[in-house]
Amino acid sequence: APAPPERLLTALLDRLPAAAHGRGCGAESLLDDIVLTHSLFLPTERFLQQLHQQYPGGPWGPPPARWEEGSGLRRKRAVLAVLLHFLETYKGLLQEEESAGKVIKELYLLIMKDTSLYHELEDEIIKLHQLVETVELKVADETPPPNKQVKPLFRHFRRIDSCLQTRVAFRGSDEIFCRVYMPDHSYVTIRSRLSASVQDILASVTEKLQYSEEQSARGDALILVTMASSGEKAVLQPSEECVFTTLGINSHLFACTRDTFDSLVPLPEEIQVVPGDTEIHRAEPEDVANHLTAFHWELFRCIHELEFVDYVFHGERGRRETANLELLLQRCSEVQHWVGTELLLCEGLGKRAHLLKKLIKIAAICKQNQDMLSFYAIVIGLNNAAVSRLRLTWEKLPGKFKNLFRKFENLTDPCRNHKTYREVLAKMKPPLIPFVPLILKDLTFLHEGSKTLLDGLVNVEKL
Repeated sequence: APAPPERLLTALLDRLPAAAHGRGCGAESLLDDIVLTHSLFLPTERFLQQLHQQYPGGPWGPPPARWEEGSGLRRKRAVLAVLLHFLETYKGLLQEEESAGKVIKELYLLIMKDTSLYHELEDEIIKLHQLVETVELKVADETPPPNKQVKPLFRHFRRIDSCLQTRVAFRGSDEIFCRVYMPDHSYVTIRSRLSASVQDILASVTEKLQYSEEQSARGDALILVTMASSGEKAVLQPSEECVFTTLGINSHLFACTRDTFDSLVPLPEEIQVVPGDTEIHRAEPEDVANHLTAFHWELFRCIHELEFVDYVFHGERGRRETANLELLLQRCSEVQHWVGTELLLCEGLGKRAHLLKKLIKIAAICKQNQDMLSFYAIVIGLNNAAVSRLRLTWEKLPGKFKNLFRKFENLTDPCRNHKTYREVLAKMKPPLIPFVPLILKDLTFLHEGSKTLLDGLVNVEKL
């Protein structure tokens, strides 16, 4: 039933002890939903403070005398269950939440000192201790963490080492190296937080260029611009954040003055495309497909489920913690453009028909690998209007591959809410890589179709 945000945690804790004895229908599912989406209606720090207040005998909680016999232990069991689930869900993300980490430490110490729990909940206590160590919440002392390794942000996925290395999840506080170009196409490499604002990026660029305060005072202040290979450009506002992961395909950051904005042109390598053979003509379809699947799996496994919530529902973190999801979405767009570009740059009808056949075969192997992201991206790329107009190339394609591509088109057909694709996906067993944009579409429909709060009460059905 709907409940005020301040009362939702209490209602959950009341249901959990019953669930432990088989009487709490749906309590575990409710626990998972509330822990994952609580930030939509209650800040994380406040959520944890409420959990701390619900612990019997704590500095904020009611004294043990006010609890009926046995009810105090049941409430402790429920608080511990919520805390364990919270830590399991958020893990490394808690390193970004200093204020929330402080509350967790206080509650952790309170539970560890409570001798009444050891006999009944020894396994849970051990698990709590292991989880706190895993998420690196330093309880005994407050020594600062070691300096984080600075990561190059391989946004365009072109460098060979970005494909060979094992990828790790990006966090908003991670520091990265990135290039910012000047109007003459020279560039400076800056070190910045992934979640840095435009103002912070410009400050780093200004420092690198030894830009003086006098120049800024004269109206020569730098602005940050995104420039696409098509020549389309846009000025970024100083307060915007996470610009590195929101850049489009073949887009770059430029720093310039307002006077030089109109004279900006794309990088030469982005506009001087030379037709001819590329590596795809010499590679085997199996090798390409398997490489796509392996690389996309590395990207997919770095995505935390909370990134979907923040991306669609814009929780308290906004878009600061969606870097891994946005990198995968960019990669999906990049594969679509890559397919069309390779075909259009291919000279000679025979070669182009052979390449088209190879790309269809790559899509088939990706589907067999249960990599539906690569499969979808290739099919969408082949359905590009510029590729569809290659009438002679499609006519030269063997009948077997024409029929196979028709089946792929039916599978990706959006009719009846992607019914065919959903049926195929339901029959697959993990591990698999779903078509992530469709998940975001479903979540967006859910978000826009129902309110989070109804008359000040949390719409539990939406969770």
